[in-house]
Amino acid sequence: MNVRVIFEAVAWLVALSWVYKLVEAWFGLPRVPDLLEGKFDRLPEGMPSLAVIVPARNEAEDVAACLGSLVAQDYPELKVIAVDDRSTDGTGRIMDELAAAHPERLRVLHVSELPQDWLGKTHAMALAAAQCDAEWLLFTDGDVLFRADSLRRALAFAVESDADHLVTVPTTMIERWDEGALLGFFQIFGLWVARPWKIADPRARRDAIGIGAFNMVRRSAYEQIGGFEALRMEIVEDIGLGRRIKRAGLRQRIAFGRGLVRLHWASGALGLVEVMTKNMFSAFRFYVSLALVACLWLMVFCVAPVFGLLMRGTRLPAAITLIAIAGVYWLYGRISGISAWQVLLSPFAAMLFLYTLLRSMVTTLRQGGVIWRGTFYSLKTLRRYAAPLF
Repeated sequence: MNVRVIFEAVAWLVALSWVYKLVEAWFGLPRVPDLLEGKFDRLPEGMPSLAVIVPARNEAEDVAACLGSLVAQDYPELKVIAVDDRSTDGTGRIMDELAAAHPERLRVLHVSELPQDWLGKTHAMALAAAQCDAEWLLFTDGDVLFRADSLRRALAFAVESDADHLVTVPTTMIERWDEGALLGFFQIFGLWVARPWKIADPRARRDAIGIGAFNMVRRSAYEQIGGFEALRMEIVEDIGLGRRIKRAGLRQRIAFGRGLVRLHWASGALGLVEVMTKNMFSAFRFYVSLALVACLWLMVFCVAPVFGLLMRGTRLPAAITLIAIAGVYWLYGRISGISAWQVLLSPFAAMLFLYTLLRSMVTTLRQGGVIWRGTFYSLKTLRRYAAPLF
């Protein structure tokens, strides 16, 4: 078999795979609940107690807005626990000032030393969870903003659907074109990792979800999986939490709700690259082989189709591939608000995503570990505690 035939066969494989993904998304995405629907604009049955846990380190620029949006929630059975994780800026002082102004809703914990074999964030969340007895726990980040009715709507859906774990997909605030390009591609790439319409299916074991901006967990489920003590050295602890819950056979749910939960990841594409460099390699459990397979997939499925337009034998499958990718962008863009026109920049975004993965891998291997929240963790230690990929 000559090289040209192989190229043509691969081009058709890629085209059919993207068409299949488009059809899946066409029928699957509408099945994912939207918390903006009127039926969720109510109080949850039984009015269960909810504790929102906000770990933050050196978040002085954003934490006031985050906590302000939480204390302003319209759900009555709510407490907020903010954890100052060894901050060296004004984060702790800002938290204390807000707690003094809202003592009935906000409590602050200060961490001055990190125990051995703990990541700062997982330790902060485990500490806060142990300090309350709420029936539900919401783990979030110090730069996330919440609409006043977001937690009430989310909890109403969680109770109605008998969930053990609920992820509400956050709306990303985009300030520059290059942010939109990378984030638009990131959401499409995510559909290959975990299909939102399969999250609630207990048989779809690989389709597990966890998002750091909004992980709402029933306390009994949190304790059943061992809490964050079982994830103490998990850099991508949000994904780790979701996978442990799904593997335990617990009921996992996902919901959309454009504008209910908002965050701005970083300034510009290079800022996003810097943020993702810290943790992307860890998502592959620090296996070089898996990371390289992902890079090959990105090249074949997301970059090569553009060049396939230049060859006679691959022109048709390449065109079909690009049309299918555009269709997926359009479908998801109706939910996320990211313009479908970002598909024009998808090859650039795919290359940037590939570069970020390689950069994360090389940086981690060169350092012999990861610097996370100001503390160095050796690769040997991280691998020892790493959970299975699936």
